[in-house]
Amino acid sequence: MSEIKLNVNGMVCNGCENRVKNALSNIEGIQEVIADYKSGTVTIKANDNIDVNTIKEKIEDIGFEVKED
Repeated sequence: MSEIKLNVNGMVCNGCENRVKNALSNIEGIQEVIADYKSGTVTIKANDNIDVNTIKEKIEDIGFEVKED
C-alpha cells in the first residue's frame, strides 16, 4: 500500500472535504481518503498500482485544482 499526498486548491469547508472523500472513495484500489481544507491537502492510502493521474483528474472533475509540487 502506498500513501499519496496532494495539495488541493479550492476546498473551503467540511462539505468540500466530503465531496473529495466521496469522489475518491469510488475509485477502485483506494482504501482511505483524508481531506483537510485548512491545510489544503488530500492524503490517499491506496494499492501500489493506483494511477495518480486518475486521482488528480477526479479531484479536478469535481471543481478543485491539484497543485503540482
